[in-house]
Amino acid sequence: MQLWKDEEEKDLILNAFWKHYKFTFSVFVTFGWAVFASFPVFYATSFWWAYLVWMAILFLMIVQAVAYHYRKKEWNFLGQKTYDIFLWLNWFFVPLLLWVAVATFFTGSNFMIEQSNIVNQTSNNINITFWTTPFYGLEALWNTREWAFITNIALWIAITFLVRILGILYVINHIEDEKILKNTKKCLIMNSAIFLIAFLTFVFKIMFMTWFSYNEAWVVTEEAYKYFHNLTENLVVFLMFIVWTISVLVWIVLGLLKSKKAFWLAWGGTFAVVFSVFMLAWLFNTPFYPSIADLQSSLTIQNASSSQYSLTVMSYVSLIIPFVLAYIIRAWHAIAWKPMNRKNIKEELETY
Repeated sequence: MQLWKDEEEKDLILNAFWKHYKFTFSVFVTFGWAVFASFPVFYATSFWWAYLVWMAILFLMIVQAVAYHYRKKEWNFLGQKTYDIFLWLNWFFVPLLLWVAVATFFTGSNFMIEQSNIVNQTSNNINITFWTTPFYGLEALWNTREWAFITNIALWIAITFLVRILGILYVINHIEDEKILKNTKKCLIMNSAIFLIAFLTFVFKIMFMTWFSYNEAWVVTEEAYKYFHNLTENLVVFLMFIVWTISVLVWIVLGLLKSKKAFWLAWGGTFAVVFSVFMLAWLFNTPFYPSIADLQSSLTIQNASSSQYSLTVMSYVSLIIPFVLAYIIRAWHAIAWKPMNRKNIKEELETY
């Protein structure tokens, strides 16, 4: 919203971004399907019991799609301003809810595991997991263990402003309009500064907190500076994390120079940084979904995964990933190869 100054500029930017919304939603659905197939216990724990968070995210994403589609239509009975408010609510709350949910990989959730319920024929409760609070995931917003809410909120702010940076770089890459591009420099500097502060706060918090580790017998215990040990004791992860974090500065410089390549470099770097951070939480004898209600209920790669048969099937299914990536690249190219401007947006068959 900092980039546009009038309604025409607003329409140009929103139409540029709307093209890619279906990719976002498709990736989100694919993620849920893959998690269900590979880690059913995690799926049953998070997506079922922390349902208030996930239902709110899904509802807001649907509202966004409706708002984009109907905000400019003649038969829009709610009025354009109403749908613009819907878009704003989505832009604010989806990153908050989604990344606070993801942050629980590092700060824990309130659940317990009781696998004996599956074979307990005399019990009416056959759920292997249950939540210990009535907030069903929303309590992560005020989790006070190890000041976890600071970690969660810092990740939310970092990812929100990282997305804003990517958005600005996408505008530089895809939109040809001098007035809009003139505003990108100031916005890029401000958003980059906030991102770096929030990201470094998140990294500092997880590096120096006492967290969970498990041994060969799968017994979970507390370990001081667990994530710091994970980072420094594994060269590949360390190099990925450091090199791609430093590359953020390169993105910013290229963006300030209005280089169209900055967006693609930033996109690749973002994937590498996020992947390396997830590796800290998922590997190296670290419970990837820790339980702060019961340490021994924490989920690990081993105890949360599917059966060997399911994982074998998934390994064969994963062979199609290169073809999926090729399709995504081809589709992105088809959508974004031609820059948008005030003239060609009026030639579109349908605008939003």
